[in-house]
Amino acid sequence: MNKLKFLLAGVAFGIVLTKAQIISWYRIYEMFRFESFHMYGVIGSAVILGIISIQIIKRFNIKDFEGNPIIILPKQKRYAPALLGGTIFGFGWALTGACPGPIYILVGNGFMAFGIVWLSAVLGTLVYGLVMHKLPQK
Repeated sequence: MNKLKFLLAGVAFGIVLTKAQIISWYRIYEMFRFESFHMYGVIGSAVILGIISIQIIKRFNIKDFEGNPIIILPKQKRYAPALLGGTIFGFGWALTGACPGPIYILVGNGFMAFGIVWLSAVLGTLVYGLVMHKLPQK
């Protein structure tokens, strides 16, 4: 029962993303072809909201739901791993038309072909878990 609020928040978030057409393959296609500002506006708004949220967490020492302090690590000076990971992520996004978060929403909306995308994302996560100790992450 304690986790019900998180489930309800996730469902509400899914409805908002659906109504805002964030999960639409056509909107994502328009973004990658530079034909529409819609997705860039959404992503830009999310970045600004993230910046504001991080500043609030830092300045007011906000704690997590279990009362533990939220630790924000300093920026790393290595950009190559982030560039490589971002490129792989972008290729996957462009090929499937779905960011990992909305995959659940797409399946929930009845687009069962995205079950394959979800399965591939889970498989990719498992493979990463197996090889991450060999990757340059620090």
